Amino acid sequence: MQNTPQTRDSALRYGSITRTLHWLMAVVFVWQFTSAAAHLLAEDSPLDEFMWSTHKTSGFLLMVLIVLRVLWALANTGRRPPSVSALARLGHACLYLLMIAVPLVALIRQFGSGRAFSPFGIPLMPGFEGDKIEWMTDLGSNFHSLLGWLLLALIIGHIVAAFWHHLAGDKNVMRRIIGTPRH
Repeated sequence: MQNTPQTRDSALRYGSITRTLHWLMAVVFVWQFTSAAAHLLAEDSPLDEFMWSTHKTSGFLLMVLIVLRVLWALANTGRRPPSVSALARLGHACLYLLMIAVPLVALIRQFGSGRAFSPFGIPLMPGFEGDKIEWMTDLGSNFHSLLGWLLLALIIGHIVAAFWHHLAGDKNVMRRIIGTPRH
């Protein structure tokens, strides 16, 4: 019998689609937070100019990935591994909320600015003439960065909690997202 990867989630582990979305998002998040840190700590440097020029496009990619991930999670409702605690369930809910809110607030700000936005050459927002829509630009200016750094703090907490569970003896917590079989 041929051993094929499990695509759907199960009570024991996440399927290959969930794992692929999780780790692809992790890579893009590293890029995003590196670009934000370079912009904050090394403004106008060659590193900042290179990294920051990709921030909006990679943020759009994250938005697409999170929408796919939420839809896939909904399609797998009732099949996914259970949360290890109420705190873990709350933490994951906050992560998902912020993963949606951060790029959404940025897209609202982009639209309100009147500037065109074409990530990967896809005309998403054509832009417009005239005054900016102030409440939209204010929303993004006031909350995008703040929520983004809060998201980073939650991601770090998520990673620390996963390692803590692993080191405390619950080896299956990390295995179910990495995809290795139980021993």
